[in-house]
Amino acid sequence: MNIYADNAATTKLSRKALEEMLPYLEESYGNPSSLYSLGQKAREAIEKARAVIARCMCASAREITFTSGGSEADNQAILTAAELGRKAGKKHIVTDLIEHHAVLRTLAKLEREGYEITYLPVHENGIVRIEELEAAIREDTCLVTVMYANNEIGTIQPVREIGAICRKRGVLFHTDAVQAVGHIPVNVAEDNIDMLSASAHKFHGPKGAGFLYARKGIRLSGLIEGGAQERGKRAGTENVAGIVGMAAALEEAVSNREANAEKLTALRDRLIKGLAAIPHSALNGDAEKRLPSNVNFCFEGIEGESLLLLLDDRGISASSGSACTSGSLDPSHVLLAIGRVHDVAHGSLRLTLGDDADETQVDEIIRATSDVVTYLRGFSPIWRDLTTGKKEFIL
Repeated sequence: MNIYADNAATTKLSRKALEEMLPYLEESYGNPSSLYSLGQKAREAIEKARAVIARCMCASAREITFTSGGSEADNQAILTAAELGRKAGKKHIVTDLIEHHAVLRTLAKLEREGYEITYLPVHENGIVRIEELEAAIREDTCLVTVMYANNEIGTIQPVREIGAICRKRGVLFHTDAVQAVGHIPVNVAEDNIDMLSASAHKFHGPKGAGFLYARKGIRLSGLIEGGAQERGKRAGTENVAGIVGMAAALEEAVSNREANAEKLTALRDRLIKGLAAIPHSALNGDAEKRLPSNVNFCFEGIEGESLLLLLDDRGISASSGSACTSGSLDPSHVLLAIGRVHDVAHGSLRLTLGDDADETQVDEIIRATSDVVTYLRGFSPIWRDLTTGKKEFIL
C-alpha cells in the first residue's frame, strides 16, 4: 500500500484542473498581451479565472494579482507595506516566530535596511495571543503579518480578531494563507484582511501559480520590472494554463470544502489518538484549532530523518516539517518556538492527509510509525541513556 501523507508540501493536480489547463497548452496558447484573437482568447481565460478566484475569496476581481506562488506573494505584500510605511515615517513591523521562511527572510532583509521587527511568541499551542499582539502595535507600526494556518504544526491563528485590531489601529494586515485557502473558510472581508498570499499547488492546482489579494486602495510595489502585465503590478508573460488550473482547482476545493473537512477531521483525530499511544510521544500544536488534515508529532529518542526513510520503505510519504527546509539538519524553528528542545524537535513527523484518505490508510500509518519508532529506539544511544536513567525523559 502506497500512502501519500505530505499534502502540506504539495498536492496532486486535480483532474478538473488538468482538463481546464490542456486547451491553453495545446490550442489556445497565444500570448495574452497580443491583440489578435488567439492572444485575446488567452486574455479572456485569465480574466475569467481572476473572477472565479475573487468570488471564492469574497473579493473583487481587481483585488487579485497573479504570482508564481505563495513565496512571491508574501514578498510583494510585505515589501509593499514596508515601502508605504517608509513614506509615512513608519518602519516597525509585527510578526510571530513560526512564520514561513518566505516571510521571515523577507523581514530579515528589511531589518538590515533599518526596519524594526517585533517577533511575537506563540506559546506551547502554537497560537499568537491577541493581547500580546495588540500591545506590540505602536504608532510607527506599518504592518502586522501573521499566517492563517501554520505549514508545519497546522495551528490556525485568530485571524479575524487580529485583522479587527489592525483595522482599528490603522495598520495593514497581511496573512500567509497558503495552507488555509481551499481547506478552511477564508473570507477576506469578514476576516479584516488587507493582503493575503495563496499558492495553487496546496489545493490541487498546478505548481508555479499563486495569487496575492490586496484590498482596493493598496498600491502594490512591483518586484519584477518589465512589461505592464497584471495592471503593471507584476511584469512577465502570464502563466495562462497555470492560472486557469488554479481557478478550477480552487473552485472545486471550495465547493467540496465542508464535506472534506468533516471527513478529514475525523481521520486526523483517529491518527492523533493512535500515535499518542506510542510511549514518550507528543502532539505539536493545538489539538483542536488546527487544520483538518494536519498531524505533527515528536517522538523522543529518535531522529526524524531515519523515521522518514523507513516509513518511505513502508510506502508512506511524510515529512519532518516544511518542504522548503527539508534539506536542513537544524531542527524546525516552529518546534523550537513552541518550546520543544533540540533533541526532541529532531524526532518530529508531519503527516498531512489528502482528500482520498481513509481509515485503512490511517491505521496503516499508525502501525508503521509504531513499528519504525520501536525499531529505531532499539539501537539509539539517546534512547539507551533515557531508559537507563542517564538522561531524564522530556515527553
